[in-house]
Amino acid sequence: MKTVGIIGGIAPESTIVYYRSIISGYRQIIQDGSYPSILLNSIDMKKMLDLIGAKHYDKVIQYLLGEIEKLARAGADFGLLASNTPHIVFDDLQQKSPIPLISIVASACESCMKQGLKNIGLFGTRFTMQGHFYADIFSKSGISLVVPDPQEQDYIHNKYIGELVNGVFLPETRQQLLSIVDRLIEQKGIQGMLLGGTELPLILTDETYRDIPLLDTTKIHVEQILGKILE
Repeated sequence: MKTVGIIGGIAPESTIVYYRSIISGYRQIIQDGSYPSILLNSIDMKKMLDLIGAKHYDKVIQYLLGEIEKLARAGADFGLLASNTPHIVFDDLQQKSPIPLISIVASACESCMKQGLKNIGLFGTRFTMQGHFYADIFSKSGISLVVPDPQEQDYIHNKYIGELVNGVFLPETRQQLLSIVDRLIEQKGIQGMLLGGTELPLILTDETYRDIPLLDTTKIHVEQILGKILE
């Protein structure tokens, strides 16, 4: 069994979900009473987001690489970033990392391909919705991504940072998010909604909405991680 190293705390609420989901998924597969080996490094989300917001990507890589190296020294066989946003520097980070890294974006793309989805909506932080790191990978597989309009992006980002990462999940926020999904279904013809922020499945908890899948990137990521642990 391999040891997984998690860069967490970005944000804490979803890190808890990762930890619980990895353990639960492992014990469903290996039913001998054992538990998986997990190392968790909970880092400073504010420091990371401030660097990303200022587009100091070299410093983001340097910061995250230092935290991954801690996991490697502690014995992690492979690692992951328990968040979508820092995948903005994933390719460069993976090249420098002392251990293999499992990408949440590549995992999500593989899941969409298996489901035959070709036109997908994308929710996330402003950095995720406005960045190219999702589109670059999905376009290579012939999948189009549709993001909300700028005003909707501002709403989603502000609620994400102001509420969701702090564990605040309000019914009125959920309803407004779903109204944006409604518009993307009706005007853009999306076949699925990619929850490209690991706190989003904590407020949009259903697997489907109006007959399209709400794609939980945390759950998809965990499935890939379990496969790696059990190699």
